[in-house]
Amino acid sequence: MRSSAIAVSGLRKAYGDKVVLDGIDFEVAEGSVFSMLGPNGAGKTTTVNILATLLKADAGTAHVAGHDVATATKQVRTAIGVTGQFAAVDALLTGRENLQLMADLKRVPSGDRTVAQLLDQFDLVEFADKMTATYSGGMRRKLDLAMTLVGRPRIIFLDEPTTGLDPRSRRTMWGIVRDLVANGTTIFLTTQYLDEADELSDQIVVLDQGHLVAEGTPAELKRQVPGTHVRLRFADLDDLDTAARILPGATRDDQEVTLRVPGTGDSKSLRALLDRLDEHMINAQEFSVHTPDLDDVFLALTGRASTKEAVK
Repeated sequence: MRSSAIAVSGLRKAYGDKVVLDGIDFEVAEGSVFSMLGPNGAGKTTTVNILATLLKADAGTAHVAGHDVATATKQVRTAIGVTGQFAAVDALLTGRENLQLMADLKRVPSGDRTVAQLLDQFDLVEFADKMTATYSGGMRRKLDLAMTLVGRPRIIFLDEPTTGLDPRSRRTMWGIVRDLVANGTTIFLTTQYLDEADELSDQIVVLDQGHLVAEGTPAELKRQVPGTHVRLRFADLDDLDTAARILPGATRDDQEVTLRVPGTGDSKSLRALLDRLDEHMINAQEFSVHTPDLDDVFLALTGRASTKEAVK
């Protein structure tokens, strides 16, 4: 079992009468991707700011890399890297100069070699000596993350790292995140894209109005929401009619010649369903199991649609 990179217990934060975090608890395993989702005002940014020692909690404890964020801020800051929602690069410097500046600030030994390695890792060698003002949005985000990696932080907070990127650039960033985790880095991710959380996360928590309303793997969260069903497609309407009669509760679509049968989708229930069809000599030309996605989970848990604005 992996040890905890982050451990939070009873974390509270309020601004006047407004309670932003109401005693939340969670742990983040080392070398994993942990995603925090939630609508506007849920408390995601406040949580990240507390863990990054940028804000003090009113109550509770938080340990990052084994250090108390309230009493060992220097040790915590040495262990972490933070990439904000907008690329924090200096547009008047080249990519190489931005990285070199970060290496100098962190007093990294062999800074030139570190800069060269990061330019290569993030496929920025060709543009290393060009002003970052000329970079595309995707290139700026890659450079921003590369700057975060100077000094090899053990834990990285990524606040909506792919906001505004095109699909190709988003997938490039996903690949970089996977590589970081494969090398032992822990990623704490907030994202406005539920498909991103589904694609990358080992563990997800959903924060709503200062409370954690759900926690689990993407698959576990999806199983909490009703809607799993088996979709059967038949050769003709006669088979569809017969199947609809013997499978109560199913929903038919005459145009598609399909039947939607509620169920868990596990192997036992699927076998029983197919056996029932066999008993009546009905052949389904195709069948597939459909489960709710994270959009359904988000809506069910928070009562809000997972629009770009809702999970920001």
